Parts: sequence; structure tokens; C-alpha cells
Amino acid sequence: MYCDETVKAEVQMVLNSDYERKQNLLSLFLFGELKYVVVLNLKQKSQESRRKEMMGYTVTQHNFTVDVRTLHGCTKQVSPCSGIGPFSISKFLNKYNHEAQYGLQWKGDVNSKRNVRVLQRKGFQRSVCIDRVDEVNVDEWSIDNDEMGIEKKSGEEINKKKTRTSFILNVEGRFVGNSEETNNDILRKFCSRGRLIDASRLIEVMARQNQIPYFPSCTNLIRGLVKIDRLDKAAKILKIMIMSGGVPDIITYNMMVGGLCKRGQLRSAIDLVEDMSLTGCPPDVITYNAIIRCMFTFGNFDQAIAFWKDQLRKGCPPYIVTYTVLIELVCKHCGTMRAVEVLDDMVVEGCYPDIITYNSLINFTCRHNMLEDTALIIHNLLSHGLKPNAITYNTILHSLCSRGCWDEVDEIFTIMNETSESPTVVTYNILINGLCKFGLLDRAINFFTQMISQNCSPDIITYNTLLGALCREGMIDQSLELLHLLCGTSRSPGLITYNTVIDGLAKQGCMEKAMGLYGQMVENGIVPDEITHRSLVGGFCGVNLVEEAVLILKEMQKRGHPVRNISYKFVIHGLCRNKRVDVAIQVLEMMISNRCMPDGAIYSTIIEGVAAAGMTKEADELHQKLIEWNILSEEAPLNVMRVMELQLVL
Repeated sequence: MYCDETVKAEVQMVLNSDYERKQNLLSLFLFGELKYVVVLNLKQKSQESRRKEMMGYTVTQHNFTVDVRTLHGCTKQVSPCSGIGPFSISKFLNKYNHEAQYGLQWKGDVNSKRNVRVLQRKGFQRSVCIDRVDEVNVDEWSIDNDEMGIEKKSGEEINKKKTRTSFILNVEGRFVGNSEETNNDILRKFCSRGRLIDASRLIEVMARQNQIPYFPSCTNLIRGLVKIDRLDKAAKILKIMIMSGGVPDIITYNMMVGGLCKRGQLRSAIDLVEDMSLTGCPPDVITYNAIIRCMFTFGNFDQAIAFWKDQLRKGCPPYIVTYTVLIELVCKHCGTMRAVEVLDDMVVEGCYPDIITYNSLINFTCRHNMLEDTALIIHNLLSHGLKPNAITYNTILHSLCSRGCWDEVDEIFTIMNETSESPTVVTYNILINGLCKFGLLDRAINFFTQMISQNCSPDIITYNTLLGALCREGMIDQSLELLHLLCGTSRSPGLITYNTVIDGLAKQGCMEKAMGLYGQMVENGIVPDEITHRSLVGGFCGVNLVEEAVLILKEMQKRGHPVRNISYKFVIHGLCRNKRVDVAIQVLEMMISNRCMPDGAIYSTIIEGVAAAGMTKEADELHQKLIEWNILSEEAPLNVMRVMELQLVL
């Protein structure tokens, strides 16, 4: 709080003055070199009431920008509550030759909740603000003078304020007096700092002053507003940009169309598409796809078809991609028969479907197990003089293999061999993968042999599929033989290949062969991952070579590979079973150091291992400690039967 006797006297004089006809009062006083602002809010009260009310006010010192010589004698002061802005106050300021820019700002005392406006002027001064002291705080005013085009006086800078919620009473007043270049500089700063709403207001002010905004900033602003779902603001900026002579690019238009479609504002999206060509940016395939998908999303199927036909009649190029999307959506929402009708109807419009369109329909019907509809589409395809390609056959074969229709698979495969479309490596991979999933490994190997005889080189997917099937069937020798065959080709085995075989060997307990293969992959420059080490840990625990499993865990920790709880659990259980409780404790510490929290089952395993080693008292004490630490519950007592089983094993 600050107030000298002179200021108090002046304030008392103002309060005692006869201003009954005014509801509010704004007076500025000049005391020597210091300038003060006194803001009062007086009601129609008697002199005695105002004197009593004076006891509820306090005078506080505030720092803010002001450059006023004097306003004594000004009889046209206006109420601070009547919306004083840069336009309403400019007349009497010009009377006293105040030329600097200004604006009104919200100001509040620390303990006040009634907002008080103070007049901001160029320069740094001190002020006095009078208001009630028994009311709550309001946000401090904040403004960046450099961003508003206002020069700072040399000396003390204005402090950064805590909030920007109360920007200014009339935000446009900051930009009205600026030149086009200055406002564009401010616009670029707003956009770079993500102040999209402020940038939008600035562009609207510039438009009213016939200033042309910087078009790249407008483009970035529109995209940003669309991303935050402020399409109303984005539409205004788009309109201002076009009216100023700018041409938005196709990406900006597509973002606007997409945003409108997501909102379901289909009519607005269509209007925007119709206006695009007039601005020199015609719609593209993405634009039409967004409109058509929106129509289907909201159930306007016939409207989507009519829209596409209308665009064709207007000279829109018949994009095959859009045409394919349209047909696929018709098939999905209206059925295959309706899609075939649209195909025939489009031919009349001069848009002829190609094999890509038919393959899209066949893929849709096959994915939904609509084989009868697939046959109908193939018949329509052939009737239009088109021939199925390899993609067509592969799509049908994949659907048949997933359903286990092997007789039909053989028939389609035979037809494919009789045409000019020879089976590709993708075709054989589909067949081999389908047969392996159904456990028909012999037939899969026959196809593998056949593709080699047909000079169709297997790829790494072919080998990995067969190796996985062989390992699952426990055919270890055959898998190693196939791996050796792979190493002799131009296609070197990768990490997935080695992991597949190592996991198969580990599950069969062939740890010597698994470690040999592990060393081979390291020599070939392939770095083992967590899956490799996890398979080895499980394999070693399975054959009771727990010490080797601990070494693998340490290797995983060294490489930074994450270890699952189940791996730690297997190792700790194996160590406790072998009376290596001390090592089990070390593994537990390793587990905790890796931020992998043990569960109650792991602690119970250690307690049971300690008890099985003959240290029943120590096991019971550890059990009680874990209960005290809320790690184990009292409802889970020591499993005596499990301890007896471990003792029998040992």
C-alpha cells in the first residue's frame, strides 16, 4: 500500500466534489514529476454517504504505462464502466495533444473483485488505483508492447504478466493505427506462437482497414484453426484471403472440406467444393473422396451416386480412385447387386471400370466371405471383356485357403496355370501359409518344391513360414536342414528366422543346438533381441540348467533388453528347487533394479525354497516380514504342501 498525504488530500477533494449528475468519474492528477490515475465508481449518493464509503477504500501504488500532461478542467470525462475505448476517448485526448497510442486495460487491486479500467499510454509511470479492499482478486492486465506495435521507452521493462485472459477491453484498438507491414509482422508472430484466435482477430481488423494480410500466414492459420475444430473462424479467414486476392492451395481446401464432413455439414462442404474452381484451385481426388465418404457415412447413398454423376457432367475428370471408392462403398452399404448396377450405369456415363475397380470389389466380397457375390463380380468382369490378373487370383485363393476349401483352391490354381497369369511368389506364399495353418505340412512342402521347379524363387517369407511350421511340429532336423538351404541362397536369414528356429530348439530342449545357432547369428552380425534371450531362458529353465539361464538374464540386462516377470519367475523357481536360494535372492535384486516389481507368487516361491532347504525358521520369519510390509496377505499362508513337494524333489 502506498499513499502520501498530498494524494490523500486530492482524493478526498474528489470525493467531496459535487458530481451528483455523474454516475462514474475518471480524474487524472499531476503531482510534480509523477503521474497518477484515480479511478472511482460513485453512485448517486449524498455527501455523507460518500464520506462513509471512503472508509472502505484504499489507495495502492501501481506501475503502468501512461503519458499524460494533465486532464484538469476536462468536463467531458466518461464513466470507466461505460465502455471507454480508443474510439470513444480519442476526441478529448486529441484536445490535449496526446499523440501516442493508447488503450484501456483491466486492472484490479490484490483484494478486489470489481474490475477497474485504467488508461494505458506510452511510457512508464506510476499510478494510484482506488477501490474496495474487502473484495477478491482479479487477473492482472497483460500485454506485450512489442507484439502490439508499440515502442517501449528506454529504462525499465514492463513485467511479464501471469495471465492473458483479459487481453484488452477493445482488442482491435491495438491494430487500428498500425500500417499493413506492421500488422503483417504481428500476424506472423501470432501464427508462429500458436495464438490463432488473436491472429484471426487481427486479420479481421486488417480487412476492415483494406489491408492485405500475408497469404502464407493466412494459409497456416486456416489449417491450424481446422485442426482445433474452429471451422467458423477458418471460414472467415478463407473468405478474407480470397477477397484479398489470395488463392488457397488444394491442401488447405481439402482440410476445410474434411473438417466440414467430419462435422456432418455436408451442404457447406459441397458449396465449398463448388467454389473451389472459381478461385483457381479445382478439386482433386481427395476432395471428391471426402464428400462421397461423408454421404455414405450419413446414409445418403443415392445422393453420393448422383453427386458423382453430376460432377462428371460438369466436366470433372473421371478419377478411377474416386470411382473405385464409390463402387466399394455402394457394395458395402447397398450390396453387390446394387454395385454391379452402378458399374453398368457408369459405363453409360462414359466412365469405364478397369481391373483395379473389379479387384477392389472382389477383395471386399472375399474379406466378408461372400463367395457367391465374388462369382457374380467375376462374371460381370468377363462380360466386359476384362481378364483377371494375378491379384484377382491371389485374392480369391487367400479367401479359399482361410476357409479350408482345398478342392476349390486346386481348381483355381489349375485355371491360373492355364492362363497367361502364372503363379507368383505371393501366390505360393498364400498357399503354403494356408496349408501350414491347417497342419497340412506335407502339401505345403510339395508346393515349396513345385515353386522351385517352376523357377519361382522362394523369398524370406516362404522360408520363415515353413520353418515356423516345422518347429511347431517338432521337426527339428528338417528345420535345420531348411535353414542350411536358406543360407546357401542369395537370401540370408534374418533375426526373425533365427528366433523362429532357436525358439523351436529351446522348446524341444535342444539347448546345445540352440546355443550353437545363437553363436552363428552373432557371427553373422545379427544382434539378438529380447525374444532370442527369452527363448533361451525358458529353454534352460526347462532342462534345469538354471545357472545358464541366470547368465542369459545378465546378458539381457547388459544389452538393456526388457525381461518379463515370467522369465524371472522361472529362473527363481528353478534356483529354489536346486537349493540355490542365495542366487535366487540375487536374481530378485536384479529384477527390482530393472524396475520390474515382483509379485506375491515370486516371494512365495523364495519362501518355499528357503523352507525346502531346511531353514524353516528363517522362511517363517521372512514370511512374517513380507506380511508386515504388505507384500503378502495373511490370507495367503505358507504353502506347506508345496514345501514338502520341493523337499521330495531335492
